[in-house]
Amino acid sequence: MRELKILAVVVAFTLVTYWGVEPFAHSQMHPHVDPADYKFTDVQEDVKDVNALTGDAQNGAALVQANCTACHSIEKEGFPQLMDNASAAAAYGVVPPDLSSAGKIYSADYLAAFIKDPVKASKVAHKFQDGRVHPMPGYGWMQAQEIADMVAYLQSISPKEMTNKEVFVDACQRCHGIKYGDMKGGSMAAKTPDENIKAYMGKLPPDLSQYIRSRGESYLHTFVNDPQKHLEGTAMPRVGLTEEAETQVIKYMQEVGDSKKAEREALGPKFLIYLVIFAIFAWLWKASKWREVH
Repeated sequence: MRELKILAVVVAFTLVTYWGVEPFAHSQMHPHVDPADYKFTDVQEDVKDVNALTGDAQNGAALVQANCTACHSIEKEGFPQLMDNASAAAAYGVVPPDLSSAGKIYSADYLAAFIKDPVKASKVAHKFQDGRVHPMPGYGWMQAQEIADMVAYLQSISPKEMTNKEVFVDACQRCHGIKYGDMKGGSMAAKTPDENIKAYMGKLPPDLSQYIRSRGESYLHTFVNDPQKHLEGTAMPRVGLTEEAETQVIKYMQEVGDSKKAEREALGPKFLIYLVIFAIFAWLWKASKWREVH
């Protein structure tokens, strides 16, 4: 009976610590942020005129080719990158993305808002002050129908399916490397050279190999959706991924940085069962020995 009382006291103190102290500590270390917003409600007013229209992909093709291919490649449509990565980074600060998959991985509303005003859509106005200019000009002077057509074209050429790695490459690898994805080949290094991306962002973006372990899935979802929620004033832009694309990015980070997660989680219940069985045998052994004493 004495042992049971001691166990009850230990359990009580453990519960008080877990339910009383741990949540408070967690709230201080990880302040609450609003859930991820995949509708990008802050730009809805800017694109309501575009959303009211049906885009013409054929006309959008001409507009994209006339206005975008000087900087952006569209490999799928036969428009290669005009400069190598080092030259492009030197010219723009960061390697411009290939637009072949833009219509799939980015929200249509975000794309329209970005075409109109890339600074506002990506929430980096604090970076471009005192004469600093975003490498991509805004096309707010375009008619709403033209922007709708461009978005429709980008959606029409985008692939129907993409692997988790392909989404990561297109969405993140211009700035971030994930070296554990290919340690020997080095193919998962950031596309923009370190010196250029450091000058453009203010600091070198981190390698993401272990971020799934150090930050966690929930944090990454809200951070990727809107970095300003966690780090106000950060140089990282909001990239505008759809919920599906963002989930694929994080799944790839899990595949690289936490490949044993499923195995570890499967082992947990087995280990708990082992502890229960061991506790039963320990209790029976203790009872038999004390019975002999008394």
